[in-house]
Amino acid sequence: MTILTLDRKKLESKIGKIDEKMQNKISMFGTPIEEVTETEVSVEVFPNRPDLLSFEGLARALVAFLKKPKILKYNVEKPEKDYKVIIDKSVKKVRPFTACAIVKNLDFDDKKIKEIVDLQEKLHGSYGRNRKKIAIGVYPLEVIKLPIKFLAKKPEDIKFQPLEFPREINARQILSQHPAGREYGNLLKDCEVFPIFEDANKEVLSLPPIINSHKTGKITEKTKEIFIECSGFNLEFLKKTLNMIVCTLADMGGKVYAMEIQDKNKYLSPILEPEKINLSIGCINKNLGLELSEKQVKELLSKMGIDYEKNTAFIPAYRTDILHEIDLAEEIAIAYGYDNFKPEIPEISTIGEEDKTAILKRTMAEILVGLGFLEISTYHLSTKEKQFKKIGIKDFKTKMIEVLDSKTENNILRNSLLANSIQILSENSDASYPQKIFELGKVFNQDENTDTQIGETEKLCISLCYEKANFTEIKQVLDYLTKMLEDVEK
Repeated sequence: MTILTLDRKKLESKIGKIDEKMQNKISMFGTPIEEVTETEVSVEVFPNRPDLLSFEGLARALVAFLKKPKILKYNVEKPEKDYKVIIDKSVKKVRPFTACAIVKNLDFDDKKIKEIVDLQEKLHGSYGRNRKKIAIGVYPLEVIKLPIKFLAKKPEDIKFQPLEFPREINARQILSQHPAGREYGNLLKDCEVFPIFEDANKEVLSLPPIINSHKTGKITEKTKEIFIECSGFNLEFLKKTLNMIVCTLADMGGKVYAMEIQDKNKYLSPILEPEKINLSIGCINKNLGLELSEKQVKELLSKMGIDYEKNTAFIPAYRTDILHEIDLAEEIAIAYGYDNFKPEIPEISTIGEEDKTAILKRTMAEILVGLGFLEISTYHLSTKEKQFKKIGIKDFKTKMIEVLDSKTENNILRNSLLANSIQILSENSDASYPQKIFELGKVFNQDENTDTQIGETEKLCISLCYEKANFTEIKQVLDYLTKMLEDVEK
C-alpha cells in the first residue's frame, strides 16, 4: 500500500468539490481516502494499480469514473535521427533489457519535477521491488548526444560524478561512499561488471540501478526534453513501467517519441497500443450475478478507461493489472458500484466443519514446530532450473506441466517440494545453523483420469541443514512424527 498525497485545489479542478459524498465515491473506486485537509488529499493506492501513483494517473482514472467516461488514446511519434539505444552483449549478464523513450514539449516547474521524482521512487519501491526488478532513469536530453549505448564495464573503469555528489569517483566507490550506493549497492555487489548508459560522447548517464550522473542526469526547470530508460530483467515489465511514465508525461502536455532499441532483435519503444482481451457477456453476468446488456458493459468499462467492441476489451497501455477476463469482471463491478449489488441468502442449510486433511496438516505442523522446525510456504509455480538443475536432475524428459503465456519466468507447476526447500536453504546460507525447515503443500502431476488432466497430491518435505545432519536424525524425526499421529488418531 502506498499513500499518495495530492493538491486538493488541483484535484477539485478535475473532479469537483471533495465533500463527504465525493470522498465516498473515491473510496468506492478502490482508492480509500486516508486524510483530507484544507490543502491536501491523501489516498491509499494498492499495489495492483501502479498507474495511479501520480496526480495525472489518479486524476485520469477518477475523471472517467466520476464524470464523463472517456477513452484516452496516446500517440507516439516515429523515431528521429539517432533516436537509438544500442544494447551491448556485455550487459546481458547483469541487467539485460531496457525500454526507452524521448518526451518533448515539457514545461517543468518545481512541483512537476517533484511529482515525476515521486512517481519514479514509488514505482521503484512497489512495482520495481525496491529497484531489484526495475530501475528507472530520467535525463535532460539537451545535454546528451544520441545514440545511447547500454553496456557493462568493470567497476574500476567506470568514473563519473554521481548526482548531488561533490566529485568524480569510480563505480566501486559509489557503492560505499554515495547514499544511494550504500542503500542499493547490494544489487550489484556480487557482479564482476556493472551496467551503465553512455551517450555518443562517452559520457556516463547513469549506473543503474544506483544513481544518475550529476552532469547528464539532473532535471531542472529549464529542461524541455527528456530521455527515459527502464532497465531490468523482464522486458514486458519494463515496457509497462515505461508506458505508465510516458502517459503521465503526455498528460502533462508532453509529446512522446519512440526510440529504436538495437538488441538481438530490433524493436521500437514505447508501444502505446491497447492490449486485447476476449470478453464474454455471459461469463461476466454469471460471475457478478447480473443481467447486463452489451451496451451496459461497454458503458461500465468506459468508466474504468477501458474500450470495448464486439466481445473484445482494449486494455490501456498503462494498465498492468488486467491479465484475465475475471479482472474485467472486477472492473465492471467497481463501475457498477458495490453498494448497488443486492445480497442474497442462499437457499441451503449446512453446518460448517473443518476438512479432515486440514486437521491432519495442522497437527503435523504443530508436532514439527514442537521439534524446533520452521514451516515454510513456497510458490506452486517454478522453473526448470529451480525444479531440476538445482537438485541434480539432468534428465528433462520428465513430463512437466507448463503454464502457457506465463507473466513471469515461473512457468511450470512443481512436482516436488524438495527443490523449493533447497532453494530456501541456498538463499539463507548466512543464517545461523542448524537450519531445520519443513513444508506441507501440493505437488502436481499429469493425470488423465481428471477433468483437467492434472493431479494434485499433498506432500511433506522435511529438511535438515548443518554439518552433523545425518540419516539417523531425520529417521528419528519421522519415527516421532508417525508415533504422535498414531496417538492422535487413538
